[in-house]
Amino acid sequence: MAQMIPFGHSMRKHFLSGSHCNLNHGSFGTSPEEVRATLHEYQSQLESQPDIFIRYTYPPLLEKARTATASLLNVPVEEVVFVPNATTGINTVLRGMIFEDGDLIVHFQTVYGAIEKTVAYLAETTKVEKEMIEARWPIEDDTLVQKFEEKVKKLNTESGGRRKVRLAIFDTIVSMPGVRLPFERLIAKCKELNVLSMVDGAHGIGHIPLDLGKLKPDFFVSNLHKWLFVPRGACVLHVPVANQHLIRSALPTSWGFIPALKTQPSSSHTGKPKEITSPLPASSQSPFVAMFDFVGTIDNTNYLCVPSALSFRSSICGGEDEIMSYSIKLALEGGDRAAEILGTEVMDNSTHTLRNCAFAMIRLPIEIGDEKGMVKERNKMAVTQWIGRQGVEEWHTFFATGLYKEQWWWRVSAQIYLEVADVEWGAEKLKELCERVSRGEWLTEGKTE
Repeated sequence: MAQMIPFGHSMRKHFLSGSHCNLNHGSFGTSPEEVRATLHEYQSQLESQPDIFIRYTYPPLLEKARTATASLLNVPVEEVVFVPNATTGINTVLRGMIFEDGDLIVHFQTVYGAIEKTVAYLAETTKVEKEMIEARWPIEDDTLVQKFEEKVKKLNTESGGRRKVRLAIFDTIVSMPGVRLPFERLIAKCKELNVLSMVDGAHGIGHIPLDLGKLKPDFFVSNLHKWLFVPRGACVLHVPVANQHLIRSALPTSWGFIPALKTQPSSSHTGKPKEITSPLPASSQSPFVAMFDFVGTIDNTNYLCVPSALSFRSSICGGEDEIMSYSIKLALEGGDRAAEILGTEVMDNSTHTLRNCAFAMIRLPIEIGDEKGMVKERNKMAVTQWIGRQGVEEWHTFFATGLYKEQWWWRVSAQIYLEVADVEWGAEKLKELCERVSRGEWLTEGKTE
């Protein structure tokens, strides 16, 4: 399909306002004005006739959006529901499952922080236990898959069978450091080891090609608002029909929940199970899908914008392949140029699989230590916050920097409204900030190291 508007600065006006240069699309995403117009139209309908919209207009529109998303992922529509974000989706899976003594959840140490805390909470409140798989990036795909397999086999055998890995959580693309994982191979390895796979595709749909019909993960989430141009917060939760019985409830539990017979509330008059009927029109969806159709009064009109976002991507941008190839190429070229300007390096492995995405991880030229020009250990987080704030206050942009292996890295998000020159500009500004850090300018008045 022909591309209607050239990528780069010609596309920027469709997404951003004024002089804002967004080098951190990956954190929160954004949507083009054409999609925002669709959102505002739905919101106007919702506010002007709430009962009619929520009860009768919304359900078929939601079905249309789910169908479009399922088609993009190559899975049946009855296996796709929407939740606000990836954290909610993974919580829905983990909190919906019933864990037994000896059940283990494993993940890499680069798991998203909110999910690591979720697993820690479950280890406190349920029978499940948690284990971490040690791996340090940059790493080769073969080594990572081998570490995963060895850890699972060790955990399954070292206790004489009393403990068993039930579920593994891993990313399509890690948040920090922003690198791609061999998630396809990890899904296959989970099947081989009889472990349920929970794929955190927060950076997935719209970012890299995904064929879930082929990959067949056990559970998969992906934010629609990050890379697919759907207004936030919107996320797809994919659960194959064979696994839907494992998810007992949506979050929060609402009208679609079907209590087990032994917990079914009883009528005080008859003693028989009490029927709790929804105040909304009857749903024709499966019990699993119906759990997510209405989970309390909230504005979910953003879910309905999936068809509009896909239309923009196909008719204006030329389709998924064009968007992805431009963004990945920009991340490669822009990342290399940023490393040249900063005099450092881009995180990568020998097979370059880590960089097969729209992120680039560039090391910053500042170090932790006690020598002159270095940042003392106790001040490292304050410096990170200072860099972020200065980017906003001085240049109206945000630099997504963070520490990994006691080194500072800058995560650049490539997108169709950016050009290599934008990344070069960001690198120049960060170089200046790093020099000021080395001179101690980040220190607030009256504060000393």
